[in-house]
Amino acid sequence: MVQLVVVAALVTIVSQILKAFAYDVSVQLSVYVGLIITNCILMGRLEAFAMTNKPWPSFLDGVGNGLGYAMILVIVGAVRELFGRGTLLGFQVIPDACYDMGYVNNGMMTMPAMALILVGCVIWIHRAYFYKEK
Repeated sequence: MVQLVVVAALVTIVSQILKAFAYDVSVQLSVYVGLIITNCILMGRLEAFAMTNKPWPSFLDGVGNGLGYAMILVIVGAVRELFGRGTLLGFQVIPDACYDMGYVNNGMMTMPAMALILVGCVIWIHRAYFYKEK
């Protein structure tokens, strides 16, 4: 667990140094830096579960987490593309008639911060639906 935290911290430091001194390289590597950090977070969570459980429950936990994270990525990506560009998988979904009536794509949806806000909304909806107070 500590190893993964150290790797994530070092990757973040290297990313900041690249932004300061080699901005062009930082722009090209920015997506991969985020993936490395996310991978460390996921591996840390899975390792923590696997250390206290047997192999089969750990395997099921890993598969469930992988499918769950994939589902969230697809939901967030679809919502961002639909409202940010008006398309899904490159196909125009919002009809031209809507644009003729004044609809404008929400450019904020294409910004990275909206992904975080959408993940928060998905968590909020999930908790409101599945966790009823008694």
